Amino acid sequence: MNNNYDKIANHYDTLSRLVFFKSQVNAQVDQLHHIPKNSEVLIAGGGTGWILEEIAKIHPGGLKIVYVEISAKMLALSQKRDYKNNQVEFVNLGIENFNTDVLFDVVLTPFLFDNFAEQRAAKVFEQLNSYLRGGGQWLIVDFSLDKGVGNWWKWLLLKSMYSFFKLLGIVEANQLIDMDPYFLNRGYQILEQRFYYRDFIKAVIHKKIK
Repeated sequence: MNNNYDKIANHYDTLSRLVFFKSQVNAQVDQLHHIPKNSEVLIAGGGTGWILEEIAKIHPGGLKIVYVEISAKMLALSQKRDYKNNQVEFVNLGIENFNTDVLFDVVLTPFLFDNFAEQRAAKVFEQLNSYLRGGGQWLIVDFSLDKGVGNWWKWLLLKSMYSFFKLLGIVEANQLIDMDPYFLNRGYQILEQRFYYRDFIKAVIHKKIK
């Protein structure tokens, strides 16, 4: 299991919208106004790259973006996107194998950590934390079982999703990892938190204090 979506790259966006309509999209798009002008941005697990076009609607130029995606097919789709005059470096690696000396102003992890078993999730968190400069912002969107209402159907849906991806040999995770304690232990400040799809999708803007 290497969390590679090559097998469904061409159908991923359609599948996600069939289940979640535009909730996954809206959760990510609503965060983008937090990206400062002329900033350096790391996107970890960007998928098919539609997010690049949404970023370009807000910042048509001036951004330096490093786009890390393990799926070669998804990366190829991303490279065809219209990201205007922003500078985008495409990297075909799993984020855990990506190394850089650059400190970023913004890190985006859209639906990244739900792929990982806990040990790898902890490793990737610490890795990305080291790439984010003090005062920088971490934009995270993922599934959530935080709120008790309706957790029975959320749990069933999550289990069905993991079973589907396991059948295809895509993801390593068996359960959702709660990433909140990792941010709390590192002293991050929550600037904004929103819920979507009846609270099953959580979008948080974290600010790195140190």
